[in-house]
Amino acid sequence: MIADDDDDIRELVAFKLDNAGYEIRTARDGVEALEAITSFAPSLAILDIMMPGLSGLDVLRRLRDGEGPEDCRVLLLTARARDAEVDAGFAAGADDYVIKPFSPRELLRRVDALLGR
Repeated sequence: MIADDDDDIRELVAFKLDNAGYEIRTARDGVEALEAITSFAPSLAILDIMMPGLSGLDVLRRLRDGEGPEDCRVLLLTARARDAEVDAGFAAGADDYVIKPFSPRELLRRVDALLGR
């Protein structure tokens, strides 16, 4: 699951992961992402923090509070780069945190690592 309100970033990440053999679903906002995650139970959700409706952190907190699959890993992909913001992401239960701008190759490596490939 890839959730980002920026069409270009969402499409780039989806393209890269699709080419690596991953099954992809996308969402444009946090509400759509949470609905898709609870419906389809993906192994991994890549969430932008700043999205309309629910933020990526809101979605993450709801997942960790039991609203979605227990075993869904979450990677936050965001422009929020201050130490306090990174710490808040991990404190909320993120499995990884990637700061924009990012290397698509590095993102793929981190996805592979999170999913044990």
